[in-house]
Amino acid sequence: MSQPTHAQDHASTPVLVHDPSLRDGHHAVRHQLGPDQLRAYAEAADAAGVPVVEVGHGNGLGASSLQAGKARLSDDTMLSVVREALRTSRMAVFMLPGWGTTADLKRAIAHQVDVVRIGTHCTEANLAERHLGFLREAGVEAQGVLLMSHMAAPERLARECARLVAYGASAVGIFDSSGHYLPGDVTERIGAIREAVDVPVLFHGHNNLGMAVANSIAAVRAGAGILDACARGFGAGAGNTQLEVLVPVLERLGFRTGIDLYGLLDAADIAERELMPAPPTIDSVAVVSGLAGVFSGFKNRVLDISARQGVDPRDVFFELGERQAVAGQEDLIVDVATALREARGG
Repeated sequence: MSQPTHAQDHASTPVLVHDPSLRDGHHAVRHQLGPDQLRAYAEAADAAGVPVVEVGHGNGLGASSLQAGKARLSDDTMLSVVREALRTSRMAVFMLPGWGTTADLKRAIAHQVDVVRIGTHCTEANLAERHLGFLREAGVEAQGVLLMSHMAAPERLARECARLVAYGASAVGIFDSSGHYLPGDVTERIGAIREAVDVPVLFHGHNNLGMAVANSIAAVRAGAGILDACARGFGAGAGNTQLEVLVPVLERLGFRTGIDLYGLLDAADIAERELMPAPPTIDSVAVVSGLAGVFSGFKNRVLDISARQGVDPRDVFFELGERQAVAGQEDLIVDVATALREARGG
């Protein structure tokens, strides 16, 4: 069943929905999803007509490690299972240079991946040049994304996205990695990027301040053509934009997604039943993480380390925000917690 539309102001505008539930959701379960879980959700998302399904370790290809968390399954196994489960949906992967390598990309290509996203810190698009160039030469659709994008001004984000396009990205955009944005922030940034590039622009939201759906709507109204969302919001910290809420909201506004509502709701029910102990919630730590502008994927590590050191995790998040910590700097959590303990004479 398709969602009926009431507003037709955007009736001719399609929006491509990209579903990273099986990648970003891994953060919420310490990267421990098994093959049956991956298969069950991939088949349900495919049946609903979700255009793109992303899979992998939460930090992307090659990231399974003691530092970022050991995944239950290898990249090869995850890609193989999901590739087999998808009939019409396209399969996507994510990679951060430094965690993943060209060798990881070659293995993903061998698994017939359809879309590859290369992510960098918001001011370091140059780190994606080699990998985007490789993918362009390999004939694989490649997208470039800027993480922790609240740390840069709109004009800087626009310049970095223009670099990603020059390197070979067929779509570019920003991640609200810490759930820090309000809708006005998104409008300004997406608008600046839209003016700077001639490829589709994407937005990936997190829900630390309860704004993920509103921010996604702000993004698409500002010209974004690709929106990320996860079933039940399954993702790092307070979770991502909630897929089965975003799609009917888009349809009510007149945007076209091509996703079947009942199939989507069924997929979300399967996700809640099969993938997660409970749907993400905006707890106290998540709020502080969003306010501090700290990567949502740090949540479990901050809680673990704070408990061992006997310090308040909220203090750790605010200090990490002051130090402008980014993904890949997980070791800094230990330094911060230790410093806080010593400062109080512990």
